[in-house]
Amino acid sequence: MSQLFHNAAPNATRVAPPLPQPRQYPAHKPDQVYLFGTCVVDLFFPGAGMDAIRLLEREGIRVHFPQDQGCCGQPAYTSGYTGEAREVARRQLALFAEDWPVVVPSGSCAGMLREHYAELFKDEPELHARLKALAERTYELAEFLLHVCKVQLQDQGPQTQVALHTSCSARREMNTHLHGRALLAQLAQVERVEHDHESECCGFGGTFSVRMPDISGAMVADKTRALQACGAAQVVSADCGCLMNINGALEKQRAALRGQHLASFLWQRTQPRARTE
Repeated sequence: MSQLFHNAAPNATRVAPPLPQPRQYPAHKPDQVYLFGTCVVDLFFPGAGMDAIRLLEREGIRVHFPQDQGCCGQPAYTSGYTGEAREVARRQLALFAEDWPVVVPSGSCAGMLREHYAELFKDEPELHARLKALAERTYELAEFLLHVCKVQLQDQGPQTQVALHTSCSARREMNTHLHGRALLAQLAQVERVEHDHESECCGFGGTFSVRMPDISGAMVADKTRALQACGAAQVVSADCGCLMNINGALEKQRAALRGQHLASFLWQRTQPRARTE
C-alpha cells in the first residue's frame, strides 16, 4: 500500500498522483528494437513474449532478445533492497548497448526501467547518464505499437466483450491503461466494458502478496468479483504479474472467466483464422 494511504487522516480524501505527461515520440518507427521480456513472461507466459515479437515483426521491425536478461529488479527495489536492485539493474544495462528502443510487454517493468533506474545510480554520474538515455528509449509494448509503430489493427474475430485490467504502477507511471484502451478501440468487433475497481490494485504487488497474503487475497477477491459482475467474456491485461494473480484467484473460485496478455489477444484477433473459431 502507498505511504499516502498510511499517512492519511481517517476522513481525508485520497488524491491520486498525477499521471505522467505525454512524451515525445519518434517520427518514424525504427528498423530494430530490443525486447525486454521480463522474468514473469519468461517463466509463466512465454506465449505472450512470442506474440509480442510477432506483433513487432509484422511491423517490419527486427527484434533482438538478449539471452542473459532477467528480472528488472522491481521486487527488490519496492521491498527496500536498493543494493540488490542496483546490481540487477547494472547487469541489465550491459545487455542493451545498441541505441535501439527497448520494448517491454509489461507496464510495471517498463516503469522500473524508465522511472527508477536512473535514481538508483544518481551517485554514479557516468552510469546515471547512460541509464537516463536508456529510460528515454524504453517503451511499454502497447505504447510502442500505438505511438511509434502507429498500428492500424484489422479485427478478424467474432463479436465479444472484454474487460481491461492495468496494473496500478503501469497506470501511474506509463499511462498503460490509455494505450490499451486505444488499441482495443481499433478492433471493430470488440467492446471494452467498464468494471468497478478498474483502477484499483489486484493485490499482487510482487512481494506484497507474499508478505501480506490476507490483505492481498481480499484485494484480488474484490477485483475478481468486479470483473465477473461486469459481464465480460474475457479479461485482457498488459501485465503478467497481475494476470497470474487474477487467473489464480479465478481458478480457485472455479470461475469460467480468465485473463490473457494484451499481446496474445491482439495477435489472435488480427489473424484471418480467427474468423472460424
